[in-house]
Amino acid sequence: MSYSVDGYYGETVAAAPVSERVRFIRRTYAHLAVAVLSFVGISAGLIASGLADQILRDVFMASRMAWLGTMVVFMVGTTAAQYMARSRASVGTQYAGLALYVLLYALLFVPILTLASNPDYGVGNAQLPIQAGIVTLMVFAGLTTAVFVSGKDFSFMGPVLMVGSFLALGVIIAAMIGGFSLGLVFCSLMVALFAGYIIYDTSNIIHRYNTNEHVAASMALFGSFAMLFYYILMLFMSSGRND
Repeated sequence: MSYSVDGYYGETVAAAPVSERVRFIRRTYAHLAVAVLSFVGISAGLIASGLADQILRDVFMASRMAWLGTMVVFMVGTTAAQYMARSRASVGTQYAGLALYVLLYALLFVPILTLASNPDYGVGNAQLPIQAGIVTLMVFAGLTTAVFVSGKDFSFMGPVLMVGSFLALGVIIAAMIGGFSLGLVFCSLMVALFAGYIIYDTSNIIHRYNTNEHVAASMALFGSFAMLFYYILMLFMSSGRND
């Protein structure tokens, strides 16, 4: 999930030689794969250790405002991580930003992953995150293929997606404060929003990023992929409650 592309350093992908373009795309998706696997590993470790269950019970179930505080920390932290990953930063700083970004997403997602995978909470089962992950991979692969095949520049979607994100954030904060459920319709709209972000981010990888911005590009894609997974999982959980 990306709101801007650093356009000051290096050669843009669209203007680069084919060899450089291919190298950039390969490095971006390789870093994305490592980020996803790291996220899975961190989340699985927290759940297996019992720490995730303790955080869920002692923090998030104990205080409604804990979610709001977590969101504030997450937004500040991911903004800092995005800034660190820009091409003008040192390589070490870029990788530190990506690592911070993945860690923050893992910490944010651990409560819902615990709810979804633990039948004791009555809203999921051990297979639910795996099923949601498979669907997410299929949607991601389909959208990525469509963008690469079309070759179109979808950067015009940026302002629309940003407005949609701010509207969604307002609804989420209102739900946290008011204590009401967001429901299937909202989750469906969020799936559509982050599917749009995947299209936008993939288009930027083809046309807008500089050839030395593979870390930032993989970070943007990881954020969109992770949020798409989150709301697909929410859909699965909501559907299960309604059955």
